[in-house]
Amino acid sequence: MRCANCGFGNPAGAGFCEACGAMLARTCPRCGHEAGPSAKFCSECGAPLTDGPAALSLRPQSVSGPSPAPIHYTPHHLAERIRAEQAAMEARGEIAGERKTVTALFADMAGSTALVHGLDPEEAQRLIEPVVALMMEAVHYYEGYVAKSLGDGILALFGAPIAHEDHPQRALYAALRMQHAMRRHGDRIRLEKGIPLQIRVGIHTGEVVVRSIRTDDLHTDYDPVGHTIHIASRMEGIAAPSSILVSESTHKLAAGYFEFKALGPTQVKGVPEPLVVHEVLGPGALRTRLQLSAHRGLARFVGRQIELDHLHAALEQVKEGRGQVVAVAGEAGVGKSRLFHEFKERSRGSCALLETFSVSHGKAFAYLPLIELLKNYFQITVQDDERQCREKVMGKALTLERSFEDLVPYLLYLLGIGERGAALAEMDPQIRRDRTIDAIIQLLTRESRDQPIELLFEDLQWLDRETEAFLLSLIGRVAKSRILLLVNYRPEYQPVWERAGHCSQLRLEPLGPAEAQGLLSALLGDDPTLVPLKQLILEKTEGNPFFMEEVVQTLVEEKSLLGEPGRFRIEHTPAALHIPTTVQGVLAARIDRLPVAEKDLLQALAVIGKEFSFSLIQRICDGPGAPTDDALRNLLARLEAAEFIYERPAFPEVEYSFKHGLTQEVAGRSLLTERRSALHERAAQAIEALFSTRIADYWSELAHHYTLSGNVPKAVEYLHRTGQQALQHSAHLDAMRHLGAALELLEHLPDTPERAQQELTLLLSLGPALATVRGYGAPEVVAAYTRALALCERIGETSKIFPVQLGLRTYYQLRAEYRTASELAERLLRMARQIGKPAWLVEAHLALSTSLFFQGDLQAARVHQEQALVFYLQEMREEQVYDHVIDPGVRALNFLAWTLWHQGCPDQSGRRSQEGLALARKYTGGSSLALTLAYTA
Repeated sequence: MRCANCGFGNPAGAGFCEACGAMLARTCPRCGHEAGPSAKFCSECGAPLTDGPAALSLRPQSVSGPSPAPIHYTPHHLAERIRAEQAAMEARGEIAGERKTVTALFADMAGSTALVHGLDPEEAQRLIEPVVALMMEAVHYYEGYVAKSLGDGILALFGAPIAHEDHPQRALYAALRMQHAMRRHGDRIRLEKGIPLQIRVGIHTGEVVVRSIRTDDLHTDYDPVGHTIHIASRMEGIAAPSSILVSESTHKLAAGYFEFKALGPTQVKGVPEPLVVHEVLGPGALRTRLQLSAHRGLARFVGRQIELDHLHAALEQVKEGRGQVVAVAGEAGVGKSRLFHEFKERSRGSCALLETFSVSHGKAFAYLPLIELLKNYFQITVQDDERQCREKVMGKALTLERSFEDLVPYLLYLLGIGERGAALAEMDPQIRRDRTIDAIIQLLTRESRDQPIELLFEDLQWLDRETEAFLLSLIGRVAKSRILLLVNYRPEYQPVWERAGHCSQLRLEPLGPAEAQGLLSALLGDDPTLVPLKQLILEKTEGNPFFMEEVVQTLVEEKSLLGEPGRFRIEHTPAALHIPTTVQGVLAARIDRLPVAEKDLLQALAVIGKEFSFSLIQRICDGPGAPTDDALRNLLARLEAAEFIYERPAFPEVEYSFKHGLTQEVAGRSLLTERRSALHERAAQAIEALFSTRIADYWSELAHHYTLSGNVPKAVEYLHRTGQQALQHSAHLDAMRHLGAALELLEHLPDTPERAQQELTLLLSLGPALATVRGYGAPEVVAAYTRALALCERIGETSKIFPVQLGLRTYYQLRAEYRTASELAERLLRMARQIGKPAWLVEAHLALSTSLFFQGDLQAARVHQEQALVFYLQEMREEQVYDHVIDPGVRALNFLAWTLWHQGCPDQSGRRSQEGLALARKYTGGSSLALTLAYTA
């Protein structure tokens, strides 16, 4: 039974806490509802009420017979979730599983082999079983999952099968809880049997693959696989008895929330590099994310002026005796707590301030926010003993109002410092709850007569039912007081109170572009080199302040940024920004709260992309176990109501879009490769079927899907088309990227003549793009054309030798190696005359004219330029030698104008220049027009 005062786990049936002496009350481990002393089930939610290891129904079964599957000792709601996901995956004919970031915990008895040596097996079982049971109890208390029972220990996961954004903290709280319980249990065994029992715990945070596996006896195991499990095991292996060791990754996420002792780099078995290890000493001073941010140093507050004005206006009404309730709703990280913090600072001194908060693992801890509130009000500190606490409560309450003498026992009882044997312990829990709530409200409303009160309740989405009942009662009585009640919560929380004239709600949205830029400048500074990085962060985080701050913190930890807050300099700009573990935890927890069918659909949508039409969704979701169209629309409506997606106006059918790109990324990343690849293949096939009449609009998407599906031939095909499309729009950098990706994929195919032909085609498209982006004289250009020439000779592809040698000639020309360039140009002209292709003749004459010009033979250069124009005009734009960066006719006119000018013929030069300008504007544009304007100038 957990003590409400100090959090210590007490034995079953205890009336008072063994650690601090506080009076104990029984609460439901699932919903936090207070229960009577004889109750076996919760009257609020029906959950069984168990107290301590001795009464656990989750204890390991007898050693006779097979070991129990984890599902047997898993709490009912987690077991049902695993079975539901297993059934959904089996209906699709897939192996159930996901990628998840978790915190893994290994715990075992220290020196158990020596302890049980010589003991009868049944006696050994009786010694080990209670220890394993108390480990499981601690894990389940913080909603962890026991993945394996390992004889004298366990492997537990926090963050799977249900994600929690604070999974590292939950794991550490569970470790501390089991160590507390073990010390108490060990003391008793030492006295009774003289046997020293101790446990050791190792913890690590990282990514794992978790699979639901149906065993032969139709039971479901939920099995984690990955390096994370190995590291957690190694942490446990090097832990001293009664200690808790964590890796650096867990320490980073829990620092501030807990106190640690750094043990430095430690070599562990099976890991080549030493691991930085920390020992957990106990809970730290910080409890909330805002407190952690304040500890690091809060960034300058930006925006939110309308919301601040609303809060100040509400405070003015409160000062005039009209109590107000203001609720602020918004997504995780959007800045609800920071808004309250800023308002507190700006109104400090004008009223009394009382604040409290809920934590995500606090629902099973009835009255926790109220206990924190009363400690704050009575100024009770951890240094105060029980007598001092009682004196503070009685002194302040009775000074405020002598008639509060009857209320004080309820306050003392709630704080766990009431007189032993008090009648309140035997009182009906519902009556005691109502009177306790009334006592606190009377205390606050009486205080507000002396001075206005700002009363802050944070994160109502994690509120226990008893504290929620208090809020509901308080809201009904605030209007006639001088209390400003400020509450905040996430969208999934549905307030239970009715809207009244003294109640208002603010919806906090992400920062706008200007405000987000302002916050980034405050975080990073104004160094001009930071501009590209700022743009990356803005695109990734979409104006969410917490996400922005965490991305910056991650970049600092990765040494991408050097300096100090507000004055950073960039060491290197990352190609892509990784999602910080903290942000991933927030989003994954929200996704995992969805029912299985909705979560499955969200993951499928994440693969399709940021936007998707209903017909495309239908095709993707078609197959065994697929929902009907009506059921599919219903699922989409629920995802929209939960603010994961939104409907976009479109014709001729409905289209949807993810509200946030990060949600899409986290949902998609959780899929195993096998399922994700299959969904990408189906998405590509659906696009081809649905949009065949305008397939060119979807080449880029098809290249993306086929690349990620592993369908290399199709991926290469669409990457090539996308690259050519980019060249036509003068997007040379994009063309280079697409064509380069196609060449990389080709390496995965067997080395055949067909592959060589594809590679040659891609290289001929890549050459001009490389020349434009890197420069004609860049080594990548000659490498591409040299490889292309080798392929021509290898497969006997004579028709491609001309464009390859043309590319090589241009390379040498731009490197001022005119002799080599002239020799290649003459070879090109002979080949063109032999074949008789007008397009080849245009290019050959132009190539030779350029070499002659730079060698000073202007007249010969002019002759070849005029010849090139003749062939160009005869067969104008009939065909292309390769994907030209600049139209050959435009080049011929520009070079001719330049030659004429050097020959002293300015009038003729001007006319040719205008002809080139007209041709560029009429047929080409882009690079051709830019070159012509340069020559004309």
